[in-house]
Amino acid sequence: MTTNLFEDFDPISSKQWKQKIQFELKGADYNDTLIWNSPEDIKVKPFYHSDDLTKTFKVNTHASQFKICQNIFVFDVEKSIERAMDTLARGAESIRFTIEDSTIDIVKLLQKLPLETIPVYFHFNFISIDFVKKIDAIAIERKATIYCNLDPIGQLAQDGNWFSTNEKSNFETLELLSKATKNSSLISINSTLYQNAGATIVQQIAYTLSHANEYFNRLDSIQTPIVLQVAVGTNYFFEIAKLRAIRVLFNLIAKEYNHNLDCHIIVTPTKRNKTIYDYNVNMLRTTTECMSAILGGADAIANLPYDALYHKDNEFGDRIARNQLLILKNESYFDKVDNPADGSYYIESLTNQLAEKALTLFKTIEENGGFLKQLNDGTIKRKIQESADTEQKLFDSGKEILLGTNKYPNKNDRMKTDLELFPFVKVKSRKTLISPIIEKRLAEKIEQERLESE
Repeated sequence: MTTNLFEDFDPISSKQWKQKIQFELKGADYNDTLIWNSPEDIKVKPFYHSDDLTKTFKVNTHASQFKICQNIFVFDVEKSIERAMDTLARGAESIRFTIEDSTIDIVKLLQKLPLETIPVYFHFNFISIDFVKKIDAIAIERKATIYCNLDPIGQLAQDGNWFSTNEKSNFETLELLSKATKNSSLISINSTLYQNAGATIVQQIAYTLSHANEYFNRLDSIQTPIVLQVAVGTNYFFEIAKLRAIRVLFNLIAKEYNHNLDCHIIVTPTKRNKTIYDYNVNMLRTTTECMSAILGGADAIANLPYDALYHKDNEFGDRIARNQLLILKNESYFDKVDNPADGSYYIESLTNQLAEKALTLFKTIEENGGFLKQLNDGTIKRKIQESADTEQKLFDSGKEILLGTNKYPNKNDRMKTDLELFPFVKVKSRKTLISPIIEKRLAEKIEQERLESE
């Protein structure tokens, strides 16, 4: 005979809990003392109750199935093959290649990889029908899962110009590719730009959706999964809810176009809160961010090495980043459960509120001409800049804290001789169609001042 112990206790409403808390505050105001307002204008309460949930979204996150992804920049094909094979032997479960031009021997690059068992992602700094057709032929022959991640709108947003093509437009190129390929996933939404540039979580979700909606509107049909490339920040529970809200709303919008394939989300930690001083703290930041990604339902996670801002790719940084994910997956039991956030009143409430606010913003964008129009007229960049400026002021005043940077900095830390890469915004005058959205870290000004005084 089994007994439900909860039957021995009377249910307690949220109103009763609040009265008890108010009594314990001994006259202090409940709202002023215990409720804080997020940048997304969400009032975060000290406790959550089933009474708070008027509705819930069904989100299939499948946390246990996430893949550990390794980023590899392809310059020397032989070295890239060697590095890919080595990282796969050390625990990576997928590879994301960055390729700058079409002169790379793609057949040779993929020849030795176990494509039958690992997904491969590409990030291109160009768009070429012939190059993608070669990849698709390999995918068909090897029965491989390959994501080409073509995102002309993302290219325009980040670079200020479209990809150079022989066709009339980048959209015509995508249409021709969709007819010429069978096995490769083509379309991607690079929403990491919005997070790294300082957009709020609501803006990130809404811009990701509106960005995707442009492709649904402009392409006849999309027959393969769309890849959403997302960056996660340090607001642990909000980032879990963000990924859940993105998946729910994407599927909601996609169904309007009879696109019934779930989106594929690949996540990486944000650069915005990373630092060059006290750089080991970056490992703590990326660990919690990867946890948010797993619990939020990422299909793949490419961790950011702790030294990625100022060091060229190196074996040690890659190994530490990969091992963080291996520990989370194999030693922290994140591979043992699906939909782990279900039933958490707090996360469910955040998911609902973020989804509703993002959907409202999405509708506003569409009512005013759509994402591409607002990107061209500078509205998207201006809105992100306003959010970034607000966050920067909080950081500069010490209200938003990065430990080791604007709180408890190590004054004896020296970095000037360790910089292999330029870790700040690069200013380069050139002709562009639009003013691009610029990624910028919160700590840049402080770090530049410290470097000058070393």
